[in-house]
Amino acid sequence: MLKELQTQIERLKARGVTYVDARWYPYEESNNLTMWNGNLKNTSASRESGVGVRVLYRGAWGFSASSDLSDLSALFDKAFDNARIAAERVTFPIRLAEKDAIQAQFTSPCQVDPFDVPLADKVAFLKAMDDKLNQPGVFQRVSELNFVRKQIVFLDSEGSHIEKRITEVFPKLEVSGLDEQGMMHERKYRPSMDTVSRGWETLDLVSFTENAERIVSELSSILVAEPCPKDVRTVILMPSMMFLQTHETIGHALELDRILGYELAFAGGSFVTLDDFGKLRYGSPKLTARADATRPNSPGSFGYDDDGVPAQDNLLIDKGILVGAITGRQMVEEANIKAKRQIFNGSSGANRATSFYRVPIERMTNINIDPGDDGTLDDIVHNTEKGIVLDGERSWSIGSNREQFHFATEIGWLVEDGQITRVVKNPTYKGDTVKFWNSLTAVGDKSTWKLEYVDNCGKGQPNQIMQLGHGVPVCRFDNTTIGE
Repeated sequence: MLKELQTQIERLKARGVTYVDARWYPYEESNNLTMWNGNLKNTSASRESGVGVRVLYRGAWGFSASSDLSDLSALFDKAFDNARIAAERVTFPIRLAEKDAIQAQFTSPCQVDPFDVPLADKVAFLKAMDDKLNQPGVFQRVSELNFVRKQIVFLDSEGSHIEKRITEVFPKLEVSGLDEQGMMHERKYRPSMDTVSRGWETLDLVSFTENAERIVSELSSILVAEPCPKDVRTVILMPSMMFLQTHETIGHALELDRILGYELAFAGGSFVTLDDFGKLRYGSPKLTARADATRPNSPGSFGYDDDGVPAQDNLLIDKGILVGAITGRQMVEEANIKAKRQIFNGSSGANRATSFYRVPIERMTNINIDPGDDGTLDDIVHNTEKGIVLDGERSWSIGSNREQFHFATEIGWLVEDGQITRVVKNPTYKGDTVKFWNSLTAVGDKSTWKLEYVDNCGKGQPNQIMQLGHGVPVCRFDNTTIGE
């Protein structure tokens, strides 16, 4: 297959194309198991394979993909024809940033392949979790395991040949219950990815048992708690809520295709402008954020992107100042031209597609917040006069350009004079993105930093679901509206 793909690439080069690449997926597999109230509700598996081809001709892209590989010439010709037709209408010719020709391999760390684990062992794990969740007050309990395994071979006309093998494990526990008014409440647990691996061995039964007991206990507290008050308070976000704040108001806002207006019709744009880079105070000096695709244990780490660019630790916000974006080869060239200055020095290696039949677009890698020097959670609470600790994402609403937000969380703990006083239910908070990040007054130390995973980030049209991670500490924000 490799020889045949290379032959087709050389054939199109001879026809005068600027660039051509092929992404061959020998396999892409998924496996899902869900236990609901002690019953195995779902067990499913899927497998697909195919090739996606991109052709750049006279400043325009053409794309074609198929799982039928019996006629590669037709597949490549289709991509070329699509580029040729698009070139007749192009208004801003596409240019690609320079990159090196790379011969490389990447394999995500995995000691025990989850696809080799017997079904009986997977069901036994779910049953053990369900037994821990089956407690008084729990109306609904869910234990879920999702596994992903794929091989990707990348070839391009610039001489790159990259092979990747990626394995992922995404577990989740969830409990729900009804309060006296008949309103449903929930608590979830998704383990932090603070491990050295990404295989079956990451499912630590002891840790899952402890956290299963914790979320049941917290759900019981929520069901008898008073509603969150309407107030202006200091908000302390735990990592399992902080990751969503980072995801929606930093990650998506700094995808360069959004900034250039390519997502406006589907998932919204960004308030950030090209003029903001190097100038905009995005947050307080305590905020340093980066897109770090080099952490081996995270689903946002992939070795090389779908442009053939190495994964990078890309600084986005430096002590509050906006300095970088999530970029691929095409968008950085367009941005520099439109800005009439050199904002970006090449791609940050963040152009990815969800499968062989989708075109690569700018996608978040691991959007992380650097830990600070404001101590532990207890330290931050102790130094808070009037606040609320929030944990667990429940719902979210984002402005069309990521300029405002409104989030609901699963649980809140009121803070008075440096002490946690009581649990409240239905907590919410809202704010303006830049104003909110500038109200950041405390960032927890390394002991508070957790790597949370996202297994269902959607973007693009047609929609592309992608996996990534967020390494975030406990963070405190002043003067935040809650309870509305």
